[in-house]
Amino acid sequence: MSGEPLDILYQDDCLVAVNKPPGLLVHRSMIDRHETRFAVQLLRDQIGQRVYPVHRLDKPTSGVLLFALDSDTARLMTVRFCSAAVQKSYLAVVRGYTDEQGLIDYPLKEVLDKMTDAKADQNKQAQLAITEYQRLATVELPFAVGRYNSARYSLLQVTPQTGRKHQIRRHMKHIFHPIVGDTTHGDGKQNQFFRQQFDCQRLMLAATHLGFEHPVTAAKVVLYAPLDAQFAQQLDALGWRDANTRSLP
Repeated sequence: MSGEPLDILYQDDCLVAVNKPPGLLVHRSMIDRHETRFAVQLLRDQIGQRVYPVHRLDKPTSGVLLFALDSDTARLMTVRFCSAAVQKSYLAVVRGYTDEQGLIDYPLKEVLDKMTDAKADQNKQAQLAITEYQRLATVELPFAVGRYNSARYSLLQVTPQTGRKHQIRRHMKHIFHPIVGDTTHGDGKQNQFFRQQFDCQRLMLAATHLGFEHPVTAAKVVLYAPLDAQFAQQLDALGWRDANTRSLP
């Protein structure tokens, strides 16, 4: 990952949003103690002021990442995220042909970080988790991966209604359509095939849209993150060059 500045998508007196590259942690974590670069510090140094993360993206996930510029705005935006008042949309490449659309209602146990969640209840019950998806495209490739003579994939627009940790990745695994490149919840054979065939070194999940009511002005804010070069290259290789234009904000 290069040392280039973060791509700022939006900035005003209260908020700033960036297009987070894959492989970048939002903040320090015991899980990745060796990492020295974090979005919080990079953005703080880039704009010259303190920033407050109001939601998370997994380290391997790219896309829209929002920060507040003061603690009051951070509190207001955190409430919005927790109350499902923020609209989020992702693109994902998954194994197999999914239904044309679906709703996954499957509670998830909380995944805790030893550092940032040290005070959290270690025995908390599984929490409500709901994810909707719409299939945008499919492809069948003439390669034997696993026990099948060909390999099938779907491109999805995914809209989580709740914000549990690793929710989309865990939900797609639950319905047997894991996300390509997911080394924790995915299919190792599919991941290896994509690495060898397409030189795909990343999780094929990107946060493309974020919509919310501004906490100060009450104006509607809709943010869009262009796909990074590697994600776009993978879509192109699968014959989905124009598929992202059919996704909805």
